[in-house]
Amino acid sequence: MQSNQQLNNKKRFFCRATKQQRIIAAVLFLGIAATFGLFALAANDKIDISWWLRPCGFKQRFGLPCPTCGMTTSLLAFSQGKIIEAFYIQPAGGLFCSITVVVAILALFTTVFGVYFEFIKQFFAKVKIRYIIIALLVVIAAGWAVTLSHALAASGQR
Repeated sequence: MQSNQQLNNKKRFFCRATKQQRIIAAVLFLGIAATFGLFALAANDKIDISWWLRPCGFKQRFGLPCPTCGMTTSLLAFSQGKIIEAFYIQPAGGLFCSITVVVAILALFTTVFGVYFEFIKQFFAKVKIRYIIIALLVVIAAGWAVTLSHALAASGQR
């Protein structure tokens, strides 16, 4: 029979969430759900968000898409359930939307069931913020390369 210490040394997948963790998770889930809901309504022409979205200054000045060009369009497509189209429009936008959906699901589980996933704590304990920022920059650069290739291919067809 295993001792209590051996049982405690085993890695757990989740633990009981504190009240603060549940509140943070609820706010996070509601914020993500509201954002996707807002963009889903905008994509179906139920509300107008054009006042918030201005033309891209980089594209106006240089005639090429900026690193984040297509992110909003990608989010609009993703919020309508057109996931493949979202990745085609702006791969970084599709990836960020997918990650956001996973975060929302984990936040919902934490809020409703009171479980806090240990791998989240371990991830942030092991991975430095600068590595996350570098990874985000690489993803944005890769997405920019794709949108640049789309723009250059479209201008070559004219």
